[in-house]
Amino acid sequence: MEHKKTYNAKQLKTPKGTLIIEGPISSEKLASYEFHHDLTAFRQPHQQHQALIEIAGLPEGRIIIARHGHTIVGYVTFLYPDPLERWSQGKMENLIELGAIEVIPDFRGCGVGKNLLKVAMMDDAMEDYIIITTEYYWHWDLKRTGLNVWEYRKVMEKMMNAGGLVWYATDDPEICSHPANCLMARIGKRVDQQSIQKFDQLRFMNRFMY
Repeated sequence: MEHKKTYNAKQLKTPKGTLIIEGPISSEKLASYEFHHDLTAFRQPHQQHQALIEIAGLPEGRIIIARHGHTIVGYVTFLYPDPLERWSQGKMENLIELGAIEVIPDFRGCGVGKNLLKVAMMDDAMEDYIIITTEYYWHWDLKRTGLNVWEYRKVMEKMMNAGGLVWYATDDPEICSHPANCLMARIGKRVDQQSIQKFDQLRFMNRFMY
């Protein structure tokens, strides 16, 4: 499968200043930007910056960023699912995962997450993919936001809906381990029926175990 990537961008005016939301961004461009020190949700900022540079270099990898001047203040990643997760077991070329989305505290509540997803979906090539995201409550910044699990889940769902991702049922044990966890997905307009059936099989791999 050829992974076509078409760059898109938009401006987002916020009370803290105007942001540029853009992508997919190349590894070289990512390396040239500063990476904000508050982007710490997944690992240390310099390590995460390096991880994004590597993802951008993958054939299927896509990074959309929000930047304030020369500094990255938010991003979303798309790449093939982790080989250890069930979603990679179907070896589907047209299934990619929204792996991480992060915005620094200063710009939260300004619609940055929603706009990162909107810009990501402006690329017509996204209609060729099934895009999934797995939401686990232990990744959420409950402490800093002061939200409870269900309030945060509502915020996440609303944000994912802005990119066309909706809730899907699954029997994945990790997702089923807590009722706030969930699988969300967007099935592109050009995805064939065979791929949709394969995705359904991946969602319910335990149905014949009982």
